[in-house]
Amino acid sequence: MSSPLLMIISYINYSYLHLSEMKKLLCLTALGMAFISSCNSGKDTKAVADTNDDVILHAWSWSFDTIGANMKDIAAAGYTYVQTSPANTCFVGEDGGLALFSADGDSVRGKWYYYYQPTDWKIGNYLLGNRDQFKAMMDSAKKYNIKVIVDVLPNHTAVDHTAVLPDLDNAVGGHDKLFHANGFNDIRDYNDRYECTTGKMGGLPDVNTENPDFQHYYLTYVNDLLSLGVKGFRYDTAKHIGLPSDPLDSLASRNNFWDVATGRESVKGLKLAVPADSLFIYGEVLQDKNVKEKEYAEYMNLTASAYGHALRTVLDKADFAADSLLSWHHPAEGKKLVTWVESHDTYANEHESAGLTDQQIRMGWVFLASRQNGTPLFFSRPAGSTRENFWGNNRVGARGNDEFKHPEVVAANKFRKDMSGTPEKVISTDNGAVIEVSRGSSGVALINISGQEQNLNGLETTVPDGEYHDRVYNSIFTVKSGKISGTLSPYTSYILYNN
Repeated sequence: MSSPLLMIISYINYSYLHLSEMKKLLCLTALGMAFISSCNSGKDTKAVADTNDDVILHAWSWSFDTIGANMKDIAAAGYTYVQTSPANTCFVGEDGGLALFSADGDSVRGKWYYYYQPTDWKIGNYLLGNRDQFKAMMDSAKKYNIKVIVDVLPNHTAVDHTAVLPDLDNAVGGHDKLFHANGFNDIRDYNDRYECTTGKMGGLPDVNTENPDFQHYYLTYVNDLLSLGVKGFRYDTAKHIGLPSDPLDSLASRNNFWDVATGRESVKGLKLAVPADSLFIYGEVLQDKNVKEKEYAEYMNLTASAYGHALRTVLDKADFAADSLLSWHHPAEGKKLVTWVESHDTYANEHESAGLTDQQIRMGWVFLASRQNGTPLFFSRPAGSTRENFWGNNRVGARGNDEFKHPEVVAANKFRKDMSGTPEKVISTDNGAVIEVSRGSSGVALINISGQEQNLNGLETTVPDGEYHDRVYNSIFTVKSGKISGTLSPYTSYILYNN
């Protein structure tokens, strides 16, 4: 039997109405008597919807000093979090050169990925800075109310495992106790969970993450980061660390790493220093045929890698219908996902996304940031990079290009926060060139993903009738009888509010 309360909840969940209309409905029920004073006040507030409101800047390969020096701009651009590259002690490659990437014969040497090759789990490395510099960055983050996510990678050591430092070897009971019994055998089948969670990936020996001595040592590193104010972690290669349901390595008694890492269990008297629900923790769980996304999602948020691929297809084809963007392409719900247009892997490893222009990436970002769910991550491309020269100025430690604070990006970030609690409706024009993200009756984002000017002559929308001025370019759009009209320049987005 339907009750007034259930009728109201259904009405709120499935309608795009002014809250004033919802209030009238509430006032007609016994439940609504509690809201009489609000109904009489004449104030209109947003509809209630389950939204993700945060945005992350991935300050890829920026040094700690560089991040700290740019914290004011990061805050002004509307980011909630900044994500650092790995802060752990790492393999010193190519005589300590600081190039993002060098080929044989180049005068400037270096590789960005050496910070993904741990030799110890302590704060500080030659690429990004030492512990004091990390602390100074954290002090800057606190000043500007920005939360810091650190990229952590307990799954493996450096390719040259003999470079592991004595403190780590001694802490885990000796060098041979640091790795899985299967840890030096290459993964042949990434969909074989035993191989995937215990084997060597890309030449990187697999750490015995189930060794309690290692867990204690690693958690000491994590708690040191937390003591300096860190508010979250990105777990690199998370799908290569076993779940309780996964097969055991012969040197492991139980697959409990994630229970320890997320504070569900202590290890040798040590526990995660703060409640896990006060942190933003997500795992790089790249999707494939046999990945246990649902089980990983019980511990943390997850990367929406398949969704990123779908979005890049749409941007490349300049056609919303080129792939499905209304499905998250993931078994976990949207609010548990970290979304991106591109990641450091798709840009710097595979170069899969590197051919998309900055404008195309920006249009994809506005789409993600305007949506109701997912937590978008903006990857900062190298300064000076072009579609012919992916590495640009080619310096580890330097700030990326200015795209992270482009006016359209900033407008989308702020729109996301302002639309907190409002439901979305995503549609496109018939030719797929313009995507519209309406957020209830509160606002709308219009995105031209094509290289041609687009004229809207009555696209359905949920914002009230009236004239709207875009927040960046002051372009005028009109809404009449629930249809929006106006002109969109190539590769340009427009943010419109109902106020």
